[in-house]
Amino acid sequence: MNTLGITTRDTPAGPVLEILGDLDYGHADRLRELLPTIALRPGQRLVLDLSGMEFCDSSGITALIATHQHAHAAQADIALAGVPANTLRILRIVGLDQIFPLHPDSDSALRDGRPSR
Repeated sequence: MNTLGITTRDTPAGPVLEILGDLDYGHADRLRELLPTIALRPGQRLVLDLSGMEFCDSSGITALIATHQHAHAAQADIALAGVPANTLRILRIVGLDQIFPLHPDSDSALRDGRPSR
């Protein structure tokens, strides 16, 4: 089991959270606890860069849904970038690929409002 690392960076389009390691039962609360500290303005986009995420279980999926709710409460947009194949499979099975715009990397998620499927 790997620990969870979360780095944040602000961009003109909105904040980018880079998720590193395991987003699982033992670590997902860390993302959920971080959400209230992420300031979002209406029209901005919150990007979760998952390219460094190694594992995601149901608690991690729940944390991703919480980020979606946080963004929409702020009238902001949200996108996932660099989603690993195993997590993408889960998102597709449960239909969350229809909720989260998916992009190959955080730069494209910030610059292009249209998702890639």
